[in-house]
Amino acid sequence: MLALPWALFSSSMEWFVLVPLFPFWQPIFSLQQAYWIGLLVHSSSAVMYPLFARLRWRRGQAPAQIVRFTTAWGSGAMSVMVLLGTIALFGGGGYELPWLGHDRDADQAYIRHMTTHHEQGIELAQFAADHARDPHLRTLAMLMVASQTGEIRIFENWWLSWFDTEIPDCTADERAAMPGFLTPTEMRLVKLVPPDQFDAMFVEMMSRHHRGAVTMANQMWHSRGDPRLRVMAHAIRHEQQGEIALMQGSEGMAAVLTATRNMLRDTVN
Repeated sequence: MLALPWALFSSSMEWFVLVPLFPFWQPIFSLQQAYWIGLLVHSSSAVMYPLFARLRWRRGQAPAQIVRFTTAWGSGAMSVMVLLGTIALFGGGGYELPWLGHDRDADQAYIRHMTTHHEQGIELAQFAADHARDPHLRTLAMLMVASQTGEIRIFENWWLSWFDTEIPDCTADERAAMPGFLTPTEMRLVKLVPPDQFDAMFVEMMSRHHRGAVTMANQMWHSRGDPRLRVMAHAIRHEQQGEIALMQGSEGMAAVLTATRNMLRDTVN
């Protein structure tokens, strides 16, 4: 009865206080991850607490009621772990549960557009990882490359499993219509800007790029799409808004408040 409230408390302390404020005063965790992700981690640990009742007794001395309860609880927990592990194993091989959305065309358009949007973001962030003067900005750019590369792989697995094809490329008209998608001229401008102006130019262009991704993710979150796609869109919305805040130097309690608002709505458009 106390395990899940404790998970709520401990994950709140982690997300709102310990990680963002101590010891580095750099709340990248809160700005990158929505609170519910940490809550799920803490909750999955908390549901194991009832098994500790078995540890109060020496072997063979536990009351029969405790033995029955902990055996049933442990068996149930193991069954859930095996089920989730099996789903994850098949998902890693491209065999996901069937598509569960209500608008096939909208879900396909979102996956195609966000994949293409991420590919440009990766190109831009990789250049910044190599050329930014600010070491924090270089590190953040590397984080952008890693996170968006992973998200593209998830999109590719889902598309292959759900629709049994490779993701089609977006047309030039689709790219031009995407919010925040930079033109070839703008991409060249970032790469040719003088070194002493690069950091400011990158922050400006990547912030615009991220705001476009937030718009797309926010629309998916409020759509009737596949639940997995909507949950991931919420995470992307939070992550990209957080990266905008980090590029602008947000830190301390102000960053915690920003992260909280980011979790609830689109705050950058």
